[in-house]
This record gives sequence, C-alpha cells and structure tokens, in this order.
Amino acid sequence: MLAAGVSGALLAAGAAKAAPNKPVPYWASLAQDEARMRVGPSLDYPSNWVYRRRDLPVKVVQVLGLWRKVEDSTGAQGWMHVRLLSDTPTAIVTADAAPMRQSPSDDARALFRAQKGVVGRLSSCSNGWCAFDVRGQKGFVKATDIWGAR
Repeated sequence: MLAAGVSGALLAAGAAKAAPNKPVPYWASLAQDEARMRVGPSLDYPSNWVYRRRDLPVKVVQVLGLWRKVEDSTGAQGWMHVRLLSDTPTAIVTADAAPMRQSPSDDARALFRAQKGVVGRLSSCSNGWCAFDVRGQKGFVKATDIWGAR
C-alpha cells in the first residue's frame, strides 16, 4: 500500500515537472532516433506514424499530462510521450532548395543548398532569415523556405 502511494506521488511530481511553462502551441523537436506518433494519449493507442529522424521539428498543439499532441510539417497530428521530445529549435526545408547564405541577405554568397526535407538546427531568426546548421554546415536561410521553430 505504501509503495502504491509513493509511486502515485512520483508520477504526479513527474507530470508537474513535464508540463510546459509556455502556452500552446509551441515548437519542439524529436529527441530520439525513432519516435511513435499515436492516435491517442496512451501506450494503449496504436501508432499512426513512426518517425526515424532525430531533430525533426513538430508543433505541440495540446498537452495532457505526460503526452503532447503534435503536428508535423505535413499537417499530420497525433500524440507523443514527452520523453520523445526536446526543446532544441529545429526546422525542415520545405522549398525545393534553400540557399544557405553567408549572411542574412539575398545578395550574400550562397555557401550550400539545402534540398527539400533536410533537417537542421536553428540558432536565431529575425527579419525573415534564420541561422541554420545542418551537421556543421552553417548559413542563413529564408524563413519562408523552412518549417519549424522561429
């Protein structure tokens, strides 16, 4: 009986700790190499998607205990356990190709071209440009060419 009470208290403390301090919607990214999106907020629900891409950006649209209802860049929605998510700001290229420029300007030299579907980390966004890092290759991309935290 005591173990059940302690277990319940720990679960409640974990749920309080996992609650976001920010209002929904907010941005997150996948923290694992494999993450299952479920049709409901429990392991009892079947998976509707299995993502195999760490850092993939998602938008959290609802919070229910340790579960987050998320939306991906295609508009697919479902539930993920909070342990599968990270606050690391990331984005996915949605344009056919996004020039990664030396500075945040159309006139700046293009250093790389990120193809549609490439995922990278964001460090800052302002004036329609985002600093974008794809496995150490860094540059600035137009915010309109990506989907994710900005």
